Amino acid sequence: MTDPGAGQPDATSVLLPGPWAHRDVSANGVRLHAAEAGTGPLVLLLHGFPQFWWTWRHQLTGLADAGFRVVAPDLRGFGASDKPPRGYDLPTAAADAAAVVRALGETEAVVVGADWGGLVAWTMAALHPRSVRRLVIVSAAHPRRLRSSITDPRQRRALAYALRFQLPRLPERRLTRADDDPVAELMRRWAGHEWATTTDFAEAVDRYRSASRIPQAAYGAMEYYRWAGRSQLRPDGLRYARRMAAPITAPTLQLHGAADPYVLPSTATGSGRYVAGAYEWRALPGIGHFPHEESPTEVTTAIARWAGS
Repeated sequence: MTDPGAGQPDATSVLLPGPWAHRDVSANGVRLHAAEAGTGPLVLLLHGFPQFWWTWRHQLTGLADAGFRVVAPDLRGFGASDKPPRGYDLPTAAADAAAVVRALGETEAVVVGADWGGLVAWTMAALHPRSVRRLVIVSAAHPRRLRSSITDPRQRRALAYALRFQLPRLPERRLTRADDDPVAELMRRWAGHEWATTTDFAEAVDRYRSASRIPQAAYGAMEYYRWAGRSQLRPDGLRYARRMAAPITAPTLQLHGAADPYVLPSTATGSGRYVAGAYEWRALPGIGHFPHEESPTEVTTAIARWAGS
């Protein structure tokens, strides 16, 4: 594993070897790195913070074995993808993901998103419905549901950690300091207790800590949070909220850790009201904010079942 006190990593540090291939995809005016495995119907896996494509390591192999072509890109600003100065809003990220589907030679995909990737997936299903054959949401409430949950004092307290990300420059400095460990602190707060005591968790912390120190990666990650917070009362944010009232027509499976301390299950459960197609909610007992890593076999099986329906 990477020594957190070593020199600053570069983008090549996330090109980890495994039973997958690395490739670059030109999409929506940026270059996005992706890991790919398997053949068959396309499954697109969208990661969250503080992660990168590697968070889907179990699903890349498991879904490929189940007969799918599985592609896990780094969102713009993360990992080995481009890190432009702008474009860290959900409509742009969803347009990036829809463009990836087209760049891969497909017209539609089963789209799976966790955390920020889940918000991107919700947005993609609403704004680019023809690109989404089926939808799987992990640890993410529908954006309108999350917006309205701010009136709930329990959810406000749960989101308080991320409020400090609204500050300019300081969060990036902390994420990139070799003598600080905000990634480990965040993941211990949000993970289920059982996974947080494993060597797999320790490796994940090490990988995500290193990826956060890639030049400009911390800036991109924080800009997603800043857009989400600062756009609430701006015209672009209000316009986005109105557009997200469009009903989701893709059949949607929502997987959520019953012990998620960040996006509370009580917040996430209200998301089904925005789905006009088939909808299934599934809470995972004892699981925190990272179900696809905490209970990878269960999540992979659920995705394969939904994708193959």
